[in-house]
Amino acid sequence: MTDQTASQPTGKLAPATPLNPRRRALVIGASEGMGAALARKLAKEGYSLALLSRQKDKLQALCNELNQKETIAFSYPHDVTKYNEVPSLLQKIVADLGGLDTVIFLAGVNFPPGGVDKYNFENDKKMVEVNLIGAMAWLTPIAEMFQNAKAGQIVGIGSVAGDRGRVGNPGYNTSKAGFATYLEALRNRLTRHGVNVLTVKPGFVKTEMLKAAQGGTPFAIEPEKAADDIYKAMQKRKQMIYTPFFWRYIMFIIQHIPSFIFRKLSF
Repeated sequence: MTDQTASQPTGKLAPATPLNPRRRALVIGASEGMGAALARKLAKEGYSLALLSRQKDKLQALCNELNQKETIAFSYPHDVTKYNEVPSLLQKIVADLGGLDTVIFLAGVNFPPGGVDKYNFENDKKMVEVNLIGAMAWLTPIAEMFQNAKAGQIVGIGSVAGDRGRVGNPGYNTSKAGFATYLEALRNRLTRHGVNVLTVKPGFVKTEMLKAAQGGTPFAIEPEKAADDIYKAMQKRKQMIYTPFFWRYIMFIIQHIPSFIFRKLSF
């Protein structure tokens, strides 16, 4: 079983009031890269945080860093493929934070097949289990909770890789395409209940996962830049963004390349 004992911040949660509301966010996949950058950004903006990751040491170090800056940050070591742990862990998080307003799902893995003639079902299965089913395991009960509350925001970090089936990594493309469709379905359900669902499609971001990207990695940005773009979109309650913004135009072109041409490309 995953250790579900949260690290305790040194400060105490101040009571929320109408004049001093306390924003509370859950970041799933928070130990490094965009997750850590978003945690730091949200902490700077005054959020109380629950941070999840399977990398216990990195997660604890991040929480220690944030809690030294008068932030309330709890850490919960967790593997998102441990689906049966989600209900009790979510209940604990809500109790520890005193509520929940925002959830960001970033947990993900990417295993390159090693060439267009290579196939690996176990790696494909793992990517779907983490990137899609892990997200559904968490966001399904959260969606129900936010729907009942008629408030909240869900943010899902997808990828431009999900916009079309490319030869480089079919399993990863599929996991991200499925996640984007799931987020769209949640959005269509929840918008009428006052809940916003934001889909984020980053291009290349300088993280450990970037090392698994096929081919070149043009226009790669720092995680902090992506975090700034995501936070701005959250404030405006947007439904979908690309980061950096110009990937919207790149992917528009890619999406409209005819199939008989697209299948001959090598990326």
